[in-house]
Amino acid sequence: MKQVFIALLISSIIIGCGKTQKQEAPLKTTQETVKTKKVSTEESNVVVDANGVANVLIQSNDGMRFDIRKIKVKSGQKIRLTLKHTGKLGKKIMGHNVVFLRKNVKLSTFAVKAMAAKDNDYIPEETEDVIAHTKMIGGGETTSLEFIAPDAGTYDYICSFPGHYGLMKGKLIVE
Repeated sequence: MKQVFIALLISSIIIGCGKTQKQEAPLKTTQETVKTKKVSTEESNVVVDANGVANVLIQSNDGMRFDIRKIKVKSGQKIRLTLKHTGKLGKKIMGHNVVFLRKNVKLSTFAVKAMAAKDNDYIPEETEDVIAHTKMIGGGETTSLEFIAPDAGTYDYICSFPGHYGLMKGKLIVE
């Protein structure tokens, strides 16, 4: 409980300080109409389109949160992930991405490597720890990526911006 209070306090300070920051212009997005069918699980956040592509929307905010903590897909299935940053702070202050890590990668070890990769959007170069990742975005921006789901198992995903992985993480469950 104490950690949650401290995280909320820090987020409030950052948000309060960020109001004087210059906002970056939001990215232009395109819309595509695709026939979809909802996957049968009640808590599912995956929409499978007519081509069998698993479409996932993850939203993040200035409070360092992903709105989705679990994604279930099938091995070999194409995944189209969209990350939408609903906050207002720029990527230099409150940037977010989604990084899917291979099995058995220790989050804290990867996060330390990522902190040293500022010039590469906090993705360590020449690493074999990453399955796929979005680019780093700021408030009001959206980015997407497509990749093929790996072998069956459970994989972590995080935001690799310094200090975010502790709160911004989830599981990719591949069946």
